[in-house]
Amino acid sequence: MATPTLDELWFTRCPVPTATGIAWKLGWLTEEFAADGIALRTLQESGSELARHHYDHRLPTLIREGGNMLSIAARAQGEPTKLIGLTWIEESQLILTRPDTGIASAADLKGRRLALPGWSHNHIPSHVRGTSIARGMSLAGYKGALAFAGFTLDDVDLVEVPDRLRNIGGAGRDLAPRRSGLNRLWPIEALVSGHVDAIYVKGASALDGARDAGLTVAVDLDALPDRRFRVNNGTPRPITVHQHLLDEHCDVLVRFLAVTLRAADWVKAEPGKLGAILEFETEGSPAAVDQAYRHLHQGLHPTLDAERLSLFEQQKKFLFTHGFLDSDFALADWIDPQPLEAARALAAQHAISEAA
Repeated sequence: MATPTLDELWFTRCPVPTATGIAWKLGWLTEEFAADGIALRTLQESGSELARHHYDHRLPTLIREGGNMLSIAARAQGEPTKLIGLTWIEESQLILTRPDTGIASAADLKGRRLALPGWSHNHIPSHVRGTSIARGMSLAGYKGALAFAGFTLDDVDLVEVPDRLRNIGGAGRDLAPRRSGLNRLWPIEALVSGHVDAIYVKGASALDGARDAGLTVAVDLDALPDRRFRVNNGTPRPITVHQHLLDEHCDVLVRFLAVTLRAADWVKAEPGKLGAILEFETEGSPAAVDQAYRHLHQGLHPTLDAERLSLFEQQKKFLFTHGFLDSDFALADWIDPQPLEAARALAAQHAISEAA
């Protein structure tokens, strides 16, 4: 039976640095498939109803490199996806406070009021929990900081504040909040007004928002010595694909991954050339991008090594324990290492060819 023709290959990524996004902005992905007549499409620029598939992964020819809350939730909801890689990118996870609170360390959080964004308002009922991203990230961030100091979530007062990211999973504009809409995700106003004593934020645009609001850093989670304290929605960040793409067009997937591996190599060799690309991808200012992603080159290459899988299992258990998943599942059953292994071999062949 003949393999179905592939006319369009879709990919999606979150507003964070990814090898996929970098390869796209460099034009390498378009170049790779131009001769085959395969058009590269990205959900971020689609502006169509297909944008919802960033959240549910129900597009058969979709490659997704994004936050783990949505990819894990999609799998828990029964979507036929596979995990093919994990990256680890430090992206400035912070606990912010006001200068007048006296909070200057993780230990100082004990007994204080921490903002917990509410559950998302989603028109697709089964997506409410998985798309409550601000809630999940805040809770995981607090848990990591408190664990570092020897405390638990029971040692703080979690104050529920309204979820500010509306209609997630609907129109394409909701895929990536712009800098001007920062408060739609992080409850900065709750901290500024004195309603709470501290909030969790992450990313370059959050640094800009903190500066503009006159807030200070109470805990820099990226500086904590053990990665277990930094496990969250983006750490580790999964690359997932629909089973259809594996079954029908695995060769195309391997070529796609090989191009992103080349982009990761380029970042490692030329970190100083990334500025404009990262500002576009993250909606952050040049200064914030430099601060948030100064270690980008260290974790951009995907792996399925034991450490990253263990940290990913930690996140999956956290999400299930705190009500963000419909059900639990065995991580081992989700993994397919073959595409990444084949892509590494292809990328190595390309490097040899280029050097000849």
